[in-house]
Amino acid sequence: MQFHSGGEQFGSLFRQNNSLLKLKDITAKRYQDALNDLKEKGYADNTLDGVHRTGRMIFKKAIEMRIIKKDPTEFAYLKKHRKTIEELEEQEIPKCMEKEELALLLQTSAQKGLDLDYLIFLTLSYTGMRVGELVSLKWKDIDFEEHTISITKTYYNPNNNTIEYQLVPPKTRRSKRSIVVDEDVIVALKERLSDVYHDEGFIFAKKDRQPGYPIFIKTVENRMARLLKLAGLNTELTPHSLRHTHTSLLAEARVGLEEIMDRLGHCDDETTKNVYLHVTKEMKKEASHKFGQLMRSL
Repeated sequence: MQFHSGGEQFGSLFRQNNSLLKLKDITAKRYQDALNDLKEKGYADNTLDGVHRTGRMIFKKAIEMRIIKKDPTEFAYLKKHRKTIEELEEQEIPKCMEKEELALLLQTSAQKGLDLDYLIFLTLSYTGMRVGELVSLKWKDIDFEEHTISITKTYYNPNNNTIEYQLVPPKTRRSKRSIVVDEDVIVALKERLSDVYHDEGFIFAKKDRQPGYPIFIKTVENRMARLLKLAGLNTELTPHSLRHTHTSLLAEARVGLEEIMDRLGHCDDETTKNVYLHVTKEMKKEASHKFGQLMRSL
């Protein structure tokens, strides 16, 4: 099995007398202690995420191969750095789009986009899902009657090799979720359904060379960069910005933080909270301004 980011650190976690421990000897406590030890040594949160992700992949495969019976990573968690008040105040709000800008992006993708562009960015915009979750979607994940999309996996392909990709568990247990989607997304998906021809069932699949295999995450990034340039929008925006935009617009629509976190598949995410608090703070200012205007009109 190939390791991705964090693989080297993962391998060094479970050595005893310069020998690697057997998978069956790694208990839940030993695994958690190893993660905590890396945190105490000062490893960055992103590195820890990579280590934990690698661990979950390895033990999932070990269970599938019946090497072990229990997954020691199942209830493991990562200790996050608790930011000071000063750090929170200085933290930059991620780049988002205004609803008018989002509408322009979608209009441009519909009128000038390449194959799949409109469906890609419509789905990302209306669901807030991660790009890896998007490109791993299959038709069996869509319930056209209930208007839902089930997120059960994500795409991993560090070498951008069309054939040698992996579908791995989502980022966290809460990342497995079902998203209720708008009628516009369902209609667009139905239009795509009539064009399917590969038995792997991927929605966002290649049509030219190696047809039927899922498109690269990098392809989505490149497509968005092209559309942003055509639309005259901020070219520093990325597909992940659409996730933040989804958060921002839900907050503007007065959807609660817990509902937003559930929709995005988060159990605790500082970035999402910061976007939400930024928007609601502006809404509170507007409420105060309207009250003042009301009193001055008397």
